[in-house]
Amino acid sequence: MSTNSQSISQGLLLFWLTPTQRFALGTFKIKEIVPFTPIRPMPESAPAVMGAANIRGATIPVVDLAAAMGGKALDDAEQSGGFIIVSDCQRQRVGFLVRKLDRIVQAQGKDIEPPPRQLGRSAFLTGVTRVDDTLVQLVDVERIFANLAMAEPTPPADNLAAQASALKALNILVVDDSSVARKQLGDALQALGVTFRITDDGRDALEIMQADARNGRPVDLLVSDIEMPGLDGYELSFAVRDDPALAGAYLILHTSISSEISVSQAHQVGADEALTKFDVNELISAMLRAVK
Repeated sequence: MSTNSQSISQGLLLFWLTPTQRFALGTFKIKEIVPFTPIRPMPESAPAVMGAANIRGATIPVVDLAAAMGGKALDDAEQSGGFIIVSDCQRQRVGFLVRKLDRIVQAQGKDIEPPPRQLGRSAFLTGVTRVDDTLVQLVDVERIFANLAMAEPTPPADNLAAQASALKALNILVVDDSSVARKQLGDALQALGVTFRITDDGRDALEIMQADARNGRPVDLLVSDIEMPGLDGYELSFAVRDDPALAGAYLILHTSISSEISVSQAHQVGADEALTKFDVNELISAMLRAVK
């Protein structure tokens, strides 16, 4: 089975935060798009959080995405002519105000590359791609959530921490392109005293697994993000299940997208577990099932 033949296309919504630069969000992260609507201030919120809006009977926080990414906030005219992208991510519904919409395009994981070094790994980006021969930057929603303190992970429950010693015998590999997600995962496992390795690239993860298998200590447990540039979590799962030397690994795919579609696709490509991140107790419970 070729990973290329099984590559899963994803939709990207293109939009403008400035007059000259396009950005993108995966369509799986998006619930709906609405024109600018009145926003009520929220006391003691981060500067980029404009307030709350009532959208279809639900009150959701609205973030000026340009300001949240360290850019110039939209002025009144840009706000009134803008659009709110309602995202269902990390189990929260949040609206991102953008200057202007472009269109939706289809892209495969191999068409998305890590951000160029000159942009810095600390930028609010998970990758870049080219559309109409111009650079489009993919927004790292998880980093924005963390920066605005909109998603705070909980520590492992005591009963799970007591069982975590069973994980210490496993060869564990974690892969995630988001620096925020890597820190959250790493902190949780380190708190439990569990040894693991971590990488930010799906291709690198596959090479690590192949090297370990050649050295006689194959990876027992792989925890992988789904949405990654280059080799995404679906394609990585295909490659692992297609290689007899790697196929015995227990595969946990996780995603910031609150979508049954992502979970269904994860099982189709051979994953043992599919989770919506980030709930540390769900993740540790899933890892313990690998032991059983």
